[in-house]
Amino acid sequence: MAAQAARWGLAWCSGSLLGGMLHRAPPKVSAMELEVFPEDWERGLAIVAHPDDMEYGAASAVARWTSQGKDIQYVLVTSGEAGISTMAPEVVGPAREEEQRESCRVVGVETVEFLGYRDGLVEHNIALRRDLAGAIRRHTPEVVLSINHRDSWGGPSWNHADHRAVGRAVLDAIRDAANPWLFTDLDHPAWDGAHMAAFGSSTSATHAVDVTDTIELGVESLLCHDLYLRNLGGDMANAGQFLRDNAAATGPTIGVAMAASFEIVRP
Repeated sequence: MAAQAARWGLAWCSGSLLGGMLHRAPPKVSAMELEVFPEDWERGLAIVAHPDDMEYGAASAVARWTSQGKDIQYVLVTSGEAGISTMAPEVVGPAREEEQRESCRVVGVETVEFLGYRDGLVEHNIALRRDLAGAIRRHTPEVVLSINHRDSWGGPSWNHADHRAVGRAVLDAIRDAANPWLFTDLDHPAWDGAHMAAFGSSTSATHAVDVTDTIELGVESLLCHDLYLRNLGGDMANAGQFLRDNAAATGPTIGVAMAASFEIVRP
């Protein structure tokens, strides 16, 4: 999820190694019972702030859904260009975009768009809502996917500003996209078919999806972010262990071996 250096800690810099190296475990859901994620839909759109945001857990679910024939597309608000303190953004951004495209191919996603916002400086404002509403109208999803937008990852942690801004703008944009009197200059008509938003790894998880058969595709998709992982260090640099451990902890919430958790909101 974007500044992964302290993904689950005070400095989770979503796509960034800047800001410290304090690590914290992801939100614990194993003591809860969650509902099984509904799968009576065909088109999904993932909207996240940075390259690798989806890969830290949710991509295993995407692999399951594309294997069922669902059409899922990705929109990334930034290119994660400010994510490595020792490399210039003009070098990092294009490299991370290509790694994201390869990561998407692993889990059956063919369409990836980058909106070009500045990494680390995303604001929840009208401009972002307009661009996200445009993406929703363009792709006509039934389900919009993202990652945890809440203030923290649990305990004394603090979520990255870009994650908070994008997640909350997603909720507004779903309504905006459905309103024909908003953003009338956009090229596509209003779309009111997005009936839910699902946020992976939320501290307020409500549902989970069985990823027992697709966890290894999720691991492979995260490993595509080679540049970032080589500069990361810590527990989250061990992609396989990190993802398998979290999926194994979540599995019992719906009675399976491995699962990915989501908070479902119906705007």
